[in-house]
Amino acid sequence: MVPLKAYLILAAFLFAVGAAGVATRRNVLIIFMSVELMLSAVNLTFVAFSRFLGSMDGQIFVFFVMTVAAAEVAVGLAIIVALYRNKETVNVDEINLLKW
Repeated sequence: MVPLKAYLILAAFLFAVGAAGVATRRNVLIIFMSVELMLSAVNLTFVAFSRFLGSMDGQIFVFFVMTVAAAEVAVGLAIIVALYRNKETVNVDEINLLKW
């Protein structure tokens, strides 16, 4: 049986890698993948605590988070494709749609 501490360390590592990807990368697709990695880390934490406490609440939260993440992927990729068609780049520094 794997202890709770191991799951939490793995989740913290995954979340840190995702946060570093969001903070340091300039490609929109890499940033998007890093956000998904952070969501997976949170899901792992939910499932680990759910198993540790013997409750199904964490797994129910994971189901809803995964549902919202699937919708986010569909909308996010559509926005990225639209940005690429307009600006012909996926670099965050070159996308300045909010400037007058």
